[in-house]
Amino acid sequence: MPELNPNLQSLGNQNLAKIAPSAIRAFDEEISAIPGIIKLTLGEPDFSVPEHVKQAAIRGIEDNDSHYGPSKGKLALRQAISSYLEDTRSVHYDPETEVIVTDGATEAITAALIGLLNPGDKVLVPTPVFSLYFTNIEMAGGEVVMIDTSADGFLLTPERLEAEIAKEGPKVKAIMLNYPCNPTGRTYTKAELKALAKVLKKHGILAITDEIYSELTYDQEHYSLATLIPDQVLLISGLSKSHAMTGYRLGYLAGPAGLLVQVAKAHSFMVTCVDNIAQDAAIEALTNGRDDSKLFREAYRRRRDLMVAGLTKLGFKMAVPQGAFYIFAKIPDQFGTDDFAFAKDVAKRAKVGLIPGSVFGAGSEGYVRLSYAASDENIKQVLQNLQQYVADLS
Repeated sequence: MPELNPNLQSLGNQNLAKIAPSAIRAFDEEISAIPGIIKLTLGEPDFSVPEHVKQAAIRGIEDNDSHYGPSKGKLALRQAISSYLEDTRSVHYDPETEVIVTDGATEAITAALIGLLNPGDKVLVPTPVFSLYFTNIEMAGGEVVMIDTSADGFLLTPERLEAEIAKEGPKVKAIMLNYPCNPTGRTYTKAELKALAKVLKKHGILAITDEIYSELTYDQEHYSLATLIPDQVLLISGLSKSHAMTGYRLGYLAGPAGLLVQVAKAHSFMVTCVDNIAQDAAIEALTNGRDDSKLFREAYRRRRDLMVAGLTKLGFKMAVPQGAFYIFAKIPDQFGTDDFAFAKDVAKRAKVGLIPGSVFGAGSEGYVRLSYAASDENIKQVLQNLQQYVADLS
């Protein structure tokens, strides 16, 4: 094994060195070695990709669809995305200039931030939220401005948005919104989005909306900010959650052509183009598989209700999730507020893997995130284990 030449010790991006690795992945790896542990740590659907979508991928392989494709994605897929968004958001995006196929929604977020931010630009981020936003904004040279929404049911109010814009000044260039939200499962009504859109329109601020969980809402239909102010929205989504295609790494972004010029450039420098076979599968999913997510959604709804009822009995408090497949639960008072210590102890004693809330930004301390993208059997076992844990320590 070669040892690093001492003359190279000083190499390394200094800005990147200041950014910690993914705390979610790190904690998951830390507890994974515990024998018999049941993990509700990652947002990984336990379903398989629908059969007709898999067959489309197989046909692509058999047809030797193995060469470089267009940087922005196959035109047929961009047309399918455009058609889907027109049907669900009532916005027409030109497949040629206003849609980019990406290597998952994660790469879409990265390309958008690198392509649009300048050093010192401020990005508002309502929290708790997926911590990837913090690191990617910083990697792009931007400044994260967290907005703690815990006192408002984990939703950003127009009054709070107005106040933060006034406080942070003209360096505010964008806001990142994730709805339904990871980790809280909360989402916005049409009326709530209208109120936010009014503020954003007034100040001319870009909204980067991560709508990856839009097909998994339980108590209301998904509504998009892009429907209200399409000229100020960069919409990001993908097929990881709706079609259980996490490993296919198929995402996309859509927005005004003027915004996408630099984003497309950043995307092309990072990945050249997205895997053709994944795109073949995605074309099938968006043309003949739009109803595939309904089966998943009903299963997740059942599991959500099971977990909310079980955790409430054990003394956990939470805002009931309206979408996605996470519960963000406040630790019972008798266990304190150190969510890392609590999650480690639960992993060790109860054999249950949770994610400490603190990794999701301001307002997250004293909470834990549980993913119910797991089998009914595992969820029932987790609740039994937690019941015993609470009883033993009470």
